[in-house]
Amino acid sequence: MKSSLASVVLLILTAAVSAATLPRQSPEFALSPPGGDTLLLSSFKGKVVVMEFLFIRSEHCLRVAQMLSSLQRELSPRGFQPVGVVFDPPNGGDGGRSITAMVSYLKLSYPVAYASKDSVDSYLDRARDEILNIPQIVVIDRKGTIRAISGGRGGEARLEDEGALRTLLDGLLKERAD
Repeated sequence: MKSSLASVVLLILTAAVSAATLPRQSPEFALSPPGGDTLLLSSFKGKVVVMEFLFIRSEHCLRVAQMLSSLQRELSPRGFQPVGVVFDPPNGGDGGRSITAMVSYLKLSYPVAYASKDSVDSYLDRARDEILNIPQIVVIDRKGTIRAISGGRGGEARLEDEGALRTLLDGLLKERAD
């Protein structure tokens, strides 16, 4: 009995660790831009992508969005592509109806779209009882491999710092896609 219990605990711990293991291939993710066709994450393959999962009413999320906009203006010629993913907080939201106003107000020049909380949780491999940290940043290299994440299990909060993120991006932008 003890050995079977120990085996179950070990299996659970191994699954939790492997879920947070990086690097790992990014799963496909569908985004719904306001008034547009579905946008697939795979359409950015060959670029270094930073996805920010955010709440519109979070000042911290909006500051990170502005930082990504600044980095995009500077680094897009080298293959950098930020993507904003708005989803509703656990206590409800507006289903992404405020995206257009937010993009206009912040003067964002990169795609910002809506996704359901369930699809965000699935993409981030977030457990039901796991605390939701926002923003969540996912850095994906040119080959479609997740190289860094912030928030959640094993996340790196330093990705919300422009200098640290710039250093990581500079290295990834020097890598080839093939």
